Amino acid sequence: MKQYDVYGIGAALLDTECRVSDQFLETAGIEKGVMTLVDEKRQSEILISLAASENDFVRKCGGSVCNSIVAAGLLGSDTFFSGKVANDADGNIFIRELAAAGVDFHSVKSEAGVTGKCLVMITVDAERTMNTFLGASAQLSKREIDDSALLNSEWLYIEGYLATSIKHTEMAADIIKFAKASSVKVALSLSDPFVVEAYADNLRQIIGTGVDHIFCNKAEAIAFTGTSNEDEAASDLCKYSISHVVTSGADGARCFDGEHMIFSQGIEVDAIDTNGAGDMFAGAFLFAITSGKSYQWAADFANVCASMVVKKFGPRLDKDDFEMLKDQYELR
Repeated sequence: MKQYDVYGIGAALLDTECRVSDQFLETAGIEKGVMTLVDEKRQSEILISLAASENDFVRKCGGSVCNSIVAAGLLGSDTFFSGKVANDADGNIFIRELAAAGVDFHSVKSEAGVTGKCLVMITVDAERTMNTFLGASAQLSKREIDDSALLNSEWLYIEGYLATSIKHTEMAADIIKFAKASSVKVALSLSDPFVVEAYADNLRQIIGTGVDHIFCNKAEAIAFTGTSNEDEAASDLCKYSISHVVTSGADGARCFDGEHMIFSQGIEVDAIDTNGAGDMFAGAFLFAITSGKSYQWAADFANVCASMVVKKFGPRLDKDDFEMLKDQYELR
């Protein structure tokens, strides 16, 4: 048996989340519903504007794969995360929060610059809009990868956001080749419609000859495959991965387990914040399949977890929520 169930690699960011109006996004020239990379100055300008409106901010360690790794860890998986933070207060907060979640972490701290930050703005329709300053995460390299821990992991999980730079595209592709050659299964998230539309070629380079599993939502699946509907997209994804999940929020999820297409019924809830829903789904799903559960069980459970997180403000569930889930599903 391997030491770790899931080894994650991705951006190490400190998330700042707040509520905004559609009017604010329009006035500030911010594209709604996607992730946009910005520089530190631009992010600071937006934060100053938000502070002037007496906004309440929620701050947590974040990054897409990081959120998933924390979720899997708090559900009971043995997890490891590699990212890059700076030697500053935000970097120390990030490391402390991962440790509190029971996640093993490896990073070579950057002495220059600052820890990356993601500004997450939630509108009244629960849609999340992200402006990300990568900071030290832009310097993520193979120095942050613990080869011993990776080789001792059942799954490697990588975020598609790495496709936004050539350097990280090449790094991710090399790490995936190394993992596959070492019999470590590989999962990839397509991450965001913006990433898929702008960096599809880089994503294909990362995937290479194929991965074991892809996580994506309906919009990402259609954009990546160039198809016209969800059914065609789900079928086309089989060219790139052995299995996959295409999520559609309350409309459920289509899951291909390598042999059969499975449908998992969605859960209708009054959502107030969709930030972190996909990350929660992926973390819960990876926890389930590394615990020996079927893909049907994993998808159903992940839908439950995602439906819980969208009812809260913030990207993750509280520890008490995870304890309740473990009791309800007899996961101890």
